[in-house]
Amino acid sequence: MESIPDYIERKRNSSKISYLDPRMKDILDQSFGVITYQDDVMMIAIKLGGYSWLEADKLRKAMGKKIPAEMEAQKKKLHEGLLANGMSDAKSKELWALIEPFAAYGFNKAHAASYGKVAYQTAYMKANFPAIYMSAVLSADSGDVERIAETIGECKHMNIPVLPPDINESYEQFSVVTANPDIPDDTDKIRFGLVTIKNFGEHIGEVIVNERKANGKFTSMQDFLERVIDRNLNKKSLESLIKVGAFDAFGERGLFLGNLENLLGFNKENNSKLDSQDSLFGLMTDTSTIPGLKIEEYPATSDFIRLSWEKELLGLYISGHPLNAHANVLRDRPNIKYIKERSKEGQMVKLAGIPEEIKEIFTKKGDKMAFVRLADKSDSIECVVFPRTLVQYGAVLNSAVTIAVKGKFSKRNDSQSIIIEALKDMDKKQEN
Repeated sequence: MESIPDYIERKRNSSKISYLDPRMKDILDQSFGVITYQDDVMMIAIKLGGYSWLEADKLRKAMGKKIPAEMEAQKKKLHEGLLANGMSDAKSKELWALIEPFAAYGFNKAHAASYGKVAYQTAYMKANFPAIYMSAVLSADSGDVERIAETIGECKHMNIPVLPPDINESYEQFSVVTANPDIPDDTDKIRFGLVTIKNFGEHIGEVIVNERKANGKFTSMQDFLERVIDRNLNKKSLESLIKVGAFDAFGERGLFLGNLENLLGFNKENNSKLDSQDSLFGLMTDTSTIPGLKIEEYPATSDFIRLSWEKELLGLYISGHPLNAHANVLRDRPNIKYIKERSKEGQMVKLAGIPEEIKEIFTKKGDKMAFVRLADKSDSIECVVFPRTLVQYGAVLNSAVTIAVKGKFSKRNDSQSIIIEALKDMDKKQEN
């Protein structure tokens, strides 16, 4: 990588091409005189240093393993070989200075060409078919929450909306919802797949998708429960679908969750009906009618609860973020990513976030303290709450949805944290 600027200059201006030794021209003519590949080093060692192929391969291994003692031994051996084959002491040392960076990182030519081709292909796909490409990347990283979060961040940067699962649009994995040409300024979107939902099996996902492909989109919750008859559509899987918003087009999440037993009962009756029709006795039994789905009134779910369900089952906030309610207050404040990148040891910082994980422990003296994983839209960081601070602010910490904290930034052994000195519940009407 250190040679890239020189490589580019020589490619653009052939007058800058030069060779440390005329014998190197046959080896480096395709890379403008710049040592580029492991193959170059091996051929130089053979043609200019008197190495055998086996000895050249040992040099390659020494570079690959990055072991200082082995590199030092190879340095001495190559230097002696170069001198014996007519190279001056000064040029021999200069050549080693060009070769030594390969101990840090170097590819053989075939490897570099293969990676280069894949890099070009993926760059082309990302530039020309962005939604399809990013959907494929998300599917490839399915199950890795950190990678998914990073890729979704890239999708936002590319202005590609990423939407939660939908019973009529989601497939098993991430997929593209093509822009509607009849809607002005509509764009391609990416939908979460059904099997990306925690507590939701691959089999039931396939059953739902196959039914939709065979008989069209579902028109209502009742239509869904009548058509999807499978023992894996159980309490856990149906609850998960409701919580992530897969049925939002049919009704509010809190309404369906409150009626979960009614929904399961209705589906079970349809299941029993199908079993009866498939049996010999079903021919003698009137199973043509089943009472309609009964839905009782239930209060709507709060935005925070809705988002917390998404976080729990998808690993991320998708349809919003709890901190959006405080956007005006936080607009001019640094986020966690900024603080981690720019803060110095002992610096007093202020930040806001969601306490995603709280772990309480006891000190040797028997006092309670806590470790808190505080997260915002950009990143997360561990916060330490010592006993005295926990006594003062423990009630807020354990009850608040979003908190603002003040404390000292700490960085030890590449581990970053905040030593909290004070915190506030941001959802209460108070100065932040």
